[in-house]
Amino acid sequence: MRAACRRHADTQVSEAVSDLSLDATPLSSCREERAASCSGRVRTGIGLRAQHHAQIVAQRPAIGWLEAHSENYFAHGGSQRESLRKIRAQYPLSLHGVGLSLGSIDPLDRQHLRELERLVHEFDPMLVSEHLSWGSIGGRFVNDLLPLPYTEEALQHMAERVGQVQDVLGRQILIENVSSYLQFTCSQMTEWEFLTALVRESGCAILLDVNNIYVSAMNHGFHAPTYLQAVPAAAVREIHLAGHAVNRVGPREIRIDTHGEPVCQAVWELYAQAVERFGPVPTLIEWDTDIPALDVLVGEAHEADRVAQVPRAVAA
Repeated sequence: MRAACRRHADTQVSEAVSDLSLDATPLSSCREERAASCSGRVRTGIGLRAQHHAQIVAQRPAIGWLEAHSENYFAHGGSQRESLRKIRAQYPLSLHGVGLSLGSIDPLDRQHLRELERLVHEFDPMLVSEHLSWGSIGGRFVNDLLPLPYTEEALQHMAERVGQVQDVLGRQILIENVSSYLQFTCSQMTEWEFLTALVRESGCAILLDVNNIYVSAMNHGFHAPTYLQAVPAAAVREIHLAGHAVNRVGPREIRIDTHGEPVCQAVWELYAQAVERFGPVPTLIEWDTDIPALDVLVGEAHEADRVAQVPRAVAA
């Protein structure tokens, strides 16, 4: 199965991306009219949050797609799942996981993986993603996405775990770079070298978080555009944008990936470079804390469209 996942990955994701329309056309209609109305044009999406469910269904804002945190919809039945079903009928959807703890040495949570498989089967998302991180040890979890040491041993471990997930789901997944606030002295390669090798070893693709690159670059002193130039362009299938906070510890500034502020100007500028390098891949606005009104998120999505020079249309 793993070899099959690798062989069909490019075709599968290319078809998924072609399903992204310029308005809130139901996915079934988009598939039927793919050649005429989808033609590779991509509008920016937003992260789906429970307080916006009803408004999205009722108003159908002019965004390209929505991304749901997988674990929020594991419950069998209930209002959350019903809302997701209604939204899926109106927009393309991606599923973004935060709980598999792929980098941990704990065994993969098979029940978690079964629930994800069920969700993927039911909602047919265009993309499925997780993180280059770990968050559990000995069965105890932290509420964070912790960075890995970038060693050959960690690479082989991560590649095996990603392979196991892809085998269960029967499809390629995307792996997202996380922000970090420390570096391991034992690391043998840079993060971008590790991520590139993971693509090669596991057959996964990349969800490139531009804000996380900027945060880590500022915290650790590397040149953010170097990261963009180093990762394989063909492997980048989605981009995330978000806001961050600036904390001061003594004389030093530390940037924290809060997902609670608008995208800053420096990240917009880095995003423009990313678009130039990777083309119009699906882009998402993330906002997870101090969540604002839906119009604010839609406005950020429209700004991303402007930066990427994606034509904008009024939703039907």
